[in-house]
Amino acid sequence: MKIGVLASQGAFAEHITTLNKLDTEAVPVRLPGELKGLDGLIIPGGESTTISLLMNAYDLMREIASLGKDGLPLFGTCAGMILMARKISNNGKATLGLMDISVKRNAFGRQVDSFETNVVIPALGKEPFPAVFIRAPLIESCGGGVDILARLEDNTIVAARQAKMLVSAFHPELTDDLRFHRYFLDIVKDKHNY
Repeated sequence: MKIGVLASQGAFAEHITTLNKLDTEAVPVRLPGELKGLDGLIIPGGESTTISLLMNAYDLMREIASLGKDGLPLFGTCAGMILMARKISNNGKATLGLMDISVKRNAFGRQVDSFETNVVIPALGKEPFPAVFIRAPLIESCGGGVDILARLEDNTIVAARQAKMLVSAFHPELTDDLRFHRYFLDIVKDKHNY
């Protein structure tokens, strides 16, 4: 199995390290030709506007949107979630438009408002997941084909899945807990059918 990690900007190295801990080949993706032969792709956290500009500059936006529509498993974390969304409610920037969710950027405040908390994610088991939120977005609404995977105690939606697409508002790559990446790899292996 070969998983690509979009390496335009942001926390791509941490995703690659996490995938390597799971004995999975992980490669950085900076150009459209590097998408060839991938079994899945992770779009990391970072600065969503910058990532979007670089994706357009290197013609990755169109290629990734096409692969996502064709069923390539995708996992977007933080800025990656923003880029995968159908709509950004507080910003008119273009996205991949792949997942039927509406998100709000920087929904928890500025960098100094970043926080960590334990989140119950039944798909990962009973033990709460240590979630790291950094200038995080949230999911304001979901279409009918989207499963909500996790909410905060105030009911805020922070992780979801639609078919082979997975998103989280937080950064699972910044913890030692490998379960969220393992769950994505199981989607790639088609162990969690829809």
